[in-house]
Amino acid sequence: MATSDKLIIALDVDAREKALCLVDKLKDETRFFKVGLELFSACGPGIVSAVKERGCEVFLDLKLHDIPTTVARAAAALTHLGASLFTVHAIGGFDMMQRAAETVAATASRLGVPRPKIVAVTVLTSMDGKALKKVGIDAMIADEVSALARLAKEAGVDGVVASPQEARGIRADLGKDFIIVTPGVRPGNTASDDQKRVATPREAIEYGASYLVIGRPVTAAADPAAAARAIRTEIAS
Repeated sequence: MATSDKLIIALDVDAREKALCLVDKLKDETRFFKVGLELFSACGPGIVSAVKERGCEVFLDLKLHDIPTTVARAAAALTHLGASLFTVHAIGGFDMMQRAAETVAATASRLGVPRPKIVAVTVLTSMDGKALKKVGIDAMIADEVSALARLAKEAGVDGVVASPQEARGIRADLGKDFIIVTPGVRPGNTASDDQKRVATPREAIEYGASYLVIGRPVTAAADPAAAARAIRTEIAS
């Protein structure tokens, strides 16, 4: 995989024009952009098509979490929309993830389009052990992430979203083909913002990450393209 293919830029903005301006500035540095809840809620499904029309791919991070039938129907809709990668919540359970995976495969086959990859969110990178206990999960974060990752693979999804700090264990446990998407990646000398479990791009790759999701260190930089290029260089190293 080329270094540009490992970098996903998060379009964490609230307007179509802002998002597409970033895509135009950065599409020579990466082909993958994340559309999350904020941008999708502000612009609707059309933002996915607009990014794709610029020759780029979309990681649609909506974190689907509902009863299995509802999530399966939403997953079919995202397949129609053309997302290359999208998220569900692993805490939604085995049946929910399995139904999503089966529905996506069947929908893509019927439409004759590439099958989107599904990754299951384990424990948000904004959470630490104390926050996990406050929601009633009395387990070490690494143990909870590992358990959810194994459940996701058993259910047939393609990978997980986890912090760089858990990537090494997941990679060792679940093999080289399992996708690990890591947010919480921060180049040296940048603020961690609201992320709790972080690592540098180089560390995340060394730990086994497949894709790095990076937002503000690039999008808020004085020269976003130069910031993305520096991260690509660090990944390659």
